[in-house]
Amino acid sequence: MTISLPRFVETAINKLNTAGYEAYIVGGCVRDTLLGRMPTDWDITTSALPEEIMQVFAEYRTIPTGLQHGTVTVLIDGTPLEITAYRIDGAYTDNRHPDSVQFTRNLRDDLARRDFTINAIAYHPTNGIVDHFSGLADLSNRRIVCVGDPEKRFTEDALRILRALRFSAQLGFPIEKMTAKAIHRLAPLLRNIAAERVQTEIVKLLCGEYARDTLLAFSDVICVVLPEIAPMLGLEQVNPYHYLNVYEHTVETIAAIAPKPHLRLTMLLHDAGKPSCYTKDENGIDHFRGHPPISAAIAEQTLSRLRFDRQTIDTVKTLVMHHDDTITENDRTIKRLLNLLGVDLAHDLIAVQKADVIGQNPEKRDRLDQLNAIDARIDALVQSNACFSLSDLAIKGDDLLQLGYHAGRPLGDTLHTLLEMVMDDELPNERAALLDKAKVLLNK
Repeated sequence: MTISLPRFVETAINKLNTAGYEAYIVGGCVRDTLLGRMPTDWDITTSALPEEIMQVFAEYRTIPTGLQHGTVTVLIDGTPLEITAYRIDGAYTDNRHPDSVQFTRNLRDDLARRDFTINAIAYHPTNGIVDHFSGLADLSNRRIVCVGDPEKRFTEDALRILRALRFSAQLGFPIEKMTAKAIHRLAPLLRNIAAERVQTEIVKLLCGEYARDTLLAFSDVICVVLPEIAPMLGLEQVNPYHYLNVYEHTVETIAAIAPKPHLRLTMLLHDAGKPSCYTKDENGIDHFRGHPPISAAIAEQTLSRLRFDRQTIDTVKTLVMHHDDTITENDRTIKRLLNLLGVDLAHDLIAVQKADVIGQNPEKRDRLDQLNAIDARIDALVQSNACFSLSDLAIKGDDLLQLGYHAGRPLGDTLHTLLEMVMDDELPNERAALLDKAKVLLNK
């Protein structure tokens, strides 16, 4: 079995071999290549000790990114490459990092410390595949299995629990029975993991092609890191528009939208406010009136806790806030939507509403045609240079100043009034007509 290596990786392996050390690519790059995927990162493991790695690459720029754990980053042809010494991890007292590491010259020892068998495969251009823990068989059988005792692996580093779920969601591999049992039992350890690391894994999980199956099978684990989701589990929606409980509906909507982080996060949280809004009428029909603003507040709280950037928080919060808005094919309505959100976010909102409908009762999906028509109409209005923002108006603030307006709120209010009249087709977006109307408003 031959794996084609990038030139900078071959260079690194050859230099280490020439200096008398073993060197193999290892981990995700081997796994992805064997699955026919393009690796995003290339990692090398070597029998050279950290100081020996520095010596081998003395003519290159080296960065001691994790020297205490044996990792050196080397820049070859302008590309950073992580090279790590074979090591044996010591005890883990924080459920995340080893308290100490012991360097070794034995590749098997290094592979034995890794999380999953499919990530414990090494490869050398001459020696070929090294697979001490049946990773190739697990790749072939499409399953996620821990290296060694799963309880030990997850107790050492609880983040591996989310990594297992993420790989399952990305690859569509079921998690092996004993590994899954340990995940369910040890999920509370995830409370010891830094928010930033949880954020990274959750986003990758949500954007996985098979996220639906993972989210349904491991809802208890998801609720450990996203306790805001827990009230949604099992909450039934007895009304004509739903046939799933709130969590199941949420999962279906996640699967129904493009795998972009802000969209999948929006679907994850769009109904988070429903539990606190639940009522049942005299006919036995469930209602969740007023849930969008509460869901938006929960979205902001959740994403802030997980250290998301402000832009992502604001985008998701806005989409959640408006996910239940009534939008019609009327041009006036669509222009006001564009004025409120802008083109990109308006398209995103329509995508959110479509996903929401897809997660509802199949007999109530007739609105999809209308949403598709609105989506197309947004593009048509943009292409026709329709006016829906102040920047589109044929006059600016300076024009009003020349008419005798004073800088300040009256000037701004007048511009907004003119814009609304143009959006409502009460006034053409033409300089002369706008100035005439502005004069009338000034005289009033």
